Amino acid sequence: NAQIIDAQLLEELNRHSDDEQLEVIVIMKARYDRDILTKKAASCATRAERRALVINELKTFAMESQKDLMAFVGGGAKSLWSSNSLCFSATKSQIMEIANRNDVAIIGLDRKELVIPEIENGYEPQVITSKEQNDYIAVHLTQVNATEAWEQGYTGAGVIIAVIDSGVNYNHLDLADHMWDGGEAFPHHGYDIVNDDDDPMDDKWHGTHCAGIACGDGNGGRKTGVAPDAILMAIKSIDADGYGGVKNITAGMEWAVEHGCDVISMSLGMVNTTVVNKEMFRRTCVAINDVGIPAAVCTGNEGHLQYYSQIPNNVRVPGSCPPPYLDPDQLENPGELSCVIAVGAVDGNTDEAAYFTSQGPVTWQDTEFGDYAYEPGIGLIRPDVSAPGVEIESLYWEWNNAYWSQSGTSQATPIVGGIIALMLQKNPELKTADICRILEESSVRLTPHKSNLTGVGRVDALAAVNMVSHLDVDENHADEILVYPNPASDIVTVVCDNKKIELMDINGQLMEINVKDNQIDVSNLPNGIYLLKIGDYSQKLI
Repeated sequence: NAQIIDAQLLEELNRHSDDEQLEVIVIMKARYDRDILTKKAASCATRAERRALVINELKTFAMESQKDLMAFVGGGAKSLWSSNSLCFSATKSQIMEIANRNDVAIIGLDRKELVIPEIENGYEPQVITSKEQNDYIAVHLTQVNATEAWEQGYTGAGVIIAVIDSGVNYNHLDLADHMWDGGEAFPHHGYDIVNDDDDPMDDKWHGTHCAGIACGDGNGGRKTGVAPDAILMAIKSIDADGYGGVKNITAGMEWAVEHGCDVISMSLGMVNTTVVNKEMFRRTCVAINDVGIPAAVCTGNEGHLQYYSQIPNNVRVPGSCPPPYLDPDQLENPGELSCVIAVGAVDGNTDEAAYFTSQGPVTWQDTEFGDYAYEPGIGLIRPDVSAPGVEIESLYWEWNNAYWSQSGTSQATPIVGGIIALMLQKNPELKTADICRILEESSVRLTPHKSNLTGVGRVDALAAVNMVSHLDVDENHADEILVYPNPASDIVTVVCDNKKIELMDINGQLMEINVKDNQIDVSNLPNGIYLLKIGDYSQKLI
């Protein structure tokens, strides 16, 4: 059945003999009824409970729908629950047999592509080894008013940012003291999907630079991070040459949400890619949105390369996936939602669009989703927002106290990821749609309507934080609640008026705690982040 076999795989099959093995992706036809999933998730009181429920539901659904194909394939297949897909090696004859199954939507080639969108910008990177300039603040931080948000107490404390990239130099002075604590199982603060081990050390440069923009704290001499107190989780899905496949990238997203991240920052994407890659990314991003996790994703650096990737294919996937919130301008041509907040780049001095920033619209008519019609139709407006992306200073990956500048939508994206962390510190229960809406509504408008060049406009950290409401509780009662110390290692005191006190882990599981005279003994709990519920009030406890 040639319609089920992706065009790229079909070409490969014609070049291979019957017994040669190919790495393939099979996306199952079955998709969880999202109306039912949404209703189930709506019953969850917290993001942590929603995360646990949705992941469990989708894993169970995938396992059941993949059972027969898994038995046919035998051992060695990798299952991905977010897209309900399987990845494995198969011969030409096996592929043709699978194509005749009635439970398969599409079969494609699992091939690495260059996913880090580097640009030739004419600037020589300058390595700075400054220890004495502790008051130095990178220009992009003041441009987006991050420093003013810090002055209000919002630095991203307690919020976990997962940077999915080429890995991270977790020994850099600006990151080392606030890396994610993975315990004995993950001693290097994340995971390496590429090599399937627990050490996501950067071997490319890109991931460390992006991580420093999200949450570098300036311990090495220069402040570069929007959310300097956020917790950094490192996921390596890209190899040393900047290549990655949809399997490794989506597996990285799954790993991050399964292990408790609050926001994903991904400065990567595929240009002119296959239908199977588009559909797998889209399914994954829909699932991550159902889990309740937002993702800041770059649009790409092909804006000046229309001859190479012409509109409506100028924006990289998954940056081309839809947002969690539809802007009023998009409602003329609505479609399904996903977790992706797409980020374009503006110049650091003028807020004008960077010459390289990729341009929308995009369309999903050529996929199983069939939405966001283009010609006729306005397509899907991309990006959602923009951030500074020209000569952005951040961390150098090979030395632990060095800095350099790079340009691209890759650099703009973690600025937005960092701002989301500031917002989630103020209200940890923010929904993905609210995060996207607030980012848009608080941005400095660059055009009267949402634009396919710069989105709504350039993000503003202070305005975004100011627009976030505190937790949706009775504010009069919230003022009477006090929790200290936080972080804590032994005893936590809760000042409140006869309210029920509960503690849950990041997966929404209720923890056994001893509460006596409004004091909680947490000395026996593993290190990590918990959700403390005091009546209707909730807050994070570290």
